[in-house]
Amino acid sequence: MSRLLLTHARVVFAQEVRDDVAILIDHGVIAAIDPEAIGNTRTLDLSARVLIPGMIDLHCDALEKEVEPRPGVHFPLDFACAQADKRNAMAGITTVFHALSFANHELGVRNNGFAAEIARAVHAWQAHALVDNRVHARYEVTDETAPAVLADLLHNGHAHLLSFMDHSPGQGQFQDVAAYRAYLARSYKTSDAQFDALLAGKQAAAAGAMERMAQLAALARARGVAIASHDDDSEDKVNALADLGAVVSEFPTHLAAAQAARARGMATLFGAPNILRGKSQSGNMRALDAVLEGVADCLCGDYSAAALLPSVMKLPELAGIGLAQAIALVTRNPARAAGLSDRGEIAVGQRADLVAVKHLGGLPQADRVWVAGVAALSAHFDHA
Repeated sequence: MSRLLLTHARVVFAQEVRDDVAILIDHGVIAAIDPEAIGNTRTLDLSARVLIPGMIDLHCDALEKEVEPRPGVHFPLDFACAQADKRNAMAGITTVFHALSFANHELGVRNNGFAAEIARAVHAWQAHALVDNRVHARYEVTDETAPAVLADLLHNGHAHLLSFMDHSPGQGQFQDVAAYRAYLARSYKTSDAQFDALLAGKQAAAAGAMERMAQLAALARARGVAIASHDDDSEDKVNALADLGAVVSEFPTHLAAAQAARARGMATLFGAPNILRGKSQSGNMRALDAVLEGVADCLCGDYSAAALLPSVMKLPELAGIGLAQAIALVTRNPARAAGLSDRGEIAVGQRADLVAVKHLGGLPQADRVWVAGVAALSAHFDHA
């Protein structure tokens, strides 16, 4: 039966929260709210649950860890895609942009050829998937070899979001060489000699970065693929990326950079794990401070998809904002930033991407999940 009526839910709409609401799903779309006549329709009672739009994660690195759980240890790509897909469904994420880094100067899954294989595997697995799996291609701009690989993915529809990042020390995420050296040693077990060679290569390749970025940005715009900047740390960097067509500013490092991005019409994005942990992994601007300052438009899973739901449900208490405003950070706002107009809110005509949230003690969990009206998760917490 293609028709389903969800009843007695506390529903988070775009601008308000209403109790005891009924939502009619018909052929994958929200057909009516509090319908008077429903005909031959299956019903499901959502009492004691909060119904929110399916969450949209624009940046999650977790698939890389599914592929390579330890340095040099790789799982089959279909297996890794299947695990990431299930984890996102369990987290209440119905559209995920798997962040894959194209950075040949780094190792493991961030090798350009390997990253491209993963991107194609995501596309192949979608025929069997629970949620809408997409690829966020992260281009390390000091890599001269990645543009040809990325251009091929864009041409074939295997990349759905393109971001420009520069992890060279002295700016962005890594403000000094020591921090970058420690990161690579921790993540990739690089020796001092390997690090010195890598750094020299980055510095040599930086000269042609803007030209490569401009060419890729033009291709992305032509293909209707949204563009993002990464670790913006100055108004100049924001303006340079906005001029290339960037519509998202990922992880601006301080308040002034976030304000500059919003002044250029870019949606700002911060990591939800940062809120759950209460601090930034790299010592940059906290996501909670961005919310408090009114400069956060979107939150993402970053390195933990599971952190998205509990983080955003804590925001009314932590930041003094309404639940509808908090939920918009992981639904409507990222949908609009990525150019997805068919999802992100509970309204007639929208895709029936929905999540029923149940609180287990103080922990909110996705209890039921629908993607385009199809049940992707039925967890039955507490056997109810």
